[in-house]
Amino acid sequence: MADNSSPDSRDEKTTARSQPEMADPTGRRQSVALNIVENPLRRFSPEKTVADARLFAESHDMAEHADLFGRAALVARNPDSFDNITELGGQEREALAYERDHKWHGSKMLWYSISLCAIGAATQGWDQTGSNGANLSFPAEFGLADPVTQEVRPGRPEWIVGVVNAIIFLTAGLVGAFIVDPLNHYFGRRGEIFITACILTATPIGSGFARSWQGLFAARFVMGIGIGAKNATVPIYSAEMAPARIRGALVMFWQLWVVAGIFLGFCANVIVKDTGDISWRLQLGSAFIPSFILGLGIFFCPESPRWLMKHGKHAKGFRSMIKLRSHPIIAARDFYYSNVIYAEELKLARGAGYFARLWDCFAVPRIRRANYGASTVMIAQQMCGINIISFYSSSIFQRVGYTAEQALYASLGYGAIQVVFTIPTLFLIDTKGRRTLTLATFPFMCIFLLAAGLSLFKDTGSRGSQIGPVVLFVYLFTIAYSLGEGPIAFQYSAEVFPTIQREQGMAWAVCINNTFAGILSLTFPRMQSDDVMTPTGAFGFYAGLNLAAWFMVFCFVRETKQLTLEELDQVFSVPTRKFIGHELTVWLPWFLKRYILRKNIAKPPQIIEKEDKVKEVIDE
Repeated sequence: MADNSSPDSRDEKTTARSQPEMADPTGRRQSVALNIVENPLRRFSPEKTVADARLFAESHDMAEHADLFGRAALVARNPDSFDNITELGGQEREALAYERDHKWHGSKMLWYSISLCAIGAATQGWDQTGSNGANLSFPAEFGLADPVTQEVRPGRPEWIVGVVNAIIFLTAGLVGAFIVDPLNHYFGRRGEIFITACILTATPIGSGFARSWQGLFAARFVMGIGIGAKNATVPIYSAEMAPARIRGALVMFWQLWVVAGIFLGFCANVIVKDTGDISWRLQLGSAFIPSFILGLGIFFCPESPRWLMKHGKHAKGFRSMIKLRSHPIIAARDFYYSNVIYAEELKLARGAGYFARLWDCFAVPRIRRANYGASTVMIAQQMCGINIISFYSSSIFQRVGYTAEQALYASLGYGAIQVVFTIPTLFLIDTKGRRTLTLATFPFMCIFLLAAGLSLFKDTGSRGSQIGPVVLFVYLFTIAYSLGEGPIAFQYSAEVFPTIQREQGMAWAVCINNTFAGILSLTFPRMQSDDVMTPTGAFGFYAGLNLAAWFMVFCFVRETKQLTLEELDQVFSVPTRKFIGHELTVWLPWFLKRYILRKNIAKPPQIIEKEDKVKEVIDE
């Protein structure tokens, strides 16, 4: 995945500028970024900025807001120094100050829309856990398992169980993800979400009425298409509505509600466990609940302002932004700045067609680097092995000695842990950052998953002493996942692509994630067989993949915390070779000396920083 872009590549003509090191009077080097994220509005004088903003409003049927956009443009030009902008009114100044001092302040519509999208995420988690519980009984229903022991017969039945579980992810990645662009183009973000909500309401019910494994396969085939299309749109919709200062936390509601859906699905599995032969049907069918709520609720949400802007509906886009922000000056600032950067993106766009924009994700250096990062976090989510637990925890726990009922309760504990330990990451993701959290947690995931696998060797002593260590290390592994890779993968992928290629980039990322989830789901039943790798070997295999994933994140995932979606263009303007070189030769040696050898040394300059923060260092 080396970056072979040439020096004269178009996005190398970037606004990221090299800066010299600064020295203070004591001779100690200060931390100054090597590449600076520049605000494009700073290229022009305040007078020119106001004139351009007024012209923008007047030329897009918003003449009544021309003065507002003029003042908002001055704020966007220097957002941290609005106190010095004399043109602002008293209420506008108070609104901006309140926003600055109250990180979580936002309009009711913003919170409603984000919360509703989060409920949509629960569909995926519930679908996973519905099949998790159903795996204990549906194979016997269709003659694939021993009717007494409920164990799936070796050979072909193992592959059938695997493909029934895997098909929703394979069709999500290979079909659903790639119909996102036309659905978004013709129906908008809201319309696309409504269509997929309808699909995901009907197909779980259809799964519950299946009369053969082929019928169950067909229902889940269609379900996967809906999941893929929804997975690629809902995070984008959330990211495009959220303010930059808390975008990571708000968009991460996606993962929080995925794991909430996992937990609620396990709850449903436990609730219906005593219903006899129809229990697996109820476990699969109950997944319609969050999709039904999503389909009803999406009608009350505004359309994405950035989608409307992209389609030339600026006046509607601004009205939508006003609903999502707590004051008109904040809405005008965010909407105008988005338009300024979008205009910059259009200069680099190679084509407007679907395949031209998809090809840009691999051909344009800036977008290719974002693709590296998004693909890395998405494939790493499958490489870490979490989904062997999400898909097959009940079967795994039953295999180590639990009864079917006990296995369901142990899986319920797994779901509860995911919910509880995803919550702290809401507050860490925009302070510690995406890259830091993933790098910090992958080593622990490797250790705990390997320990869980090795614990399976213990076959002496009391039943509790045999089972306890396996469950303990699975839970510890889940905690590490929930504090890092789990909440970050979809959130990171939704934010790193430019507005023009956002649907194509997210579609590719979802394709990567779901395709590998499907491969995992398909292969694990056979992989854990005693005549193949055994459960210990399967756990050890995925433990090793955690180390590979850590190295991939180190090389290709760049920090994006507290930057606007538009400023990320400049984050990815730094060539991959230069970025990896800096991390290997500057950041890693400093980290080892500071935290391993415990030396008190100054932090080296970051390779990427916002222009305002560098100016503060220079002015000190």
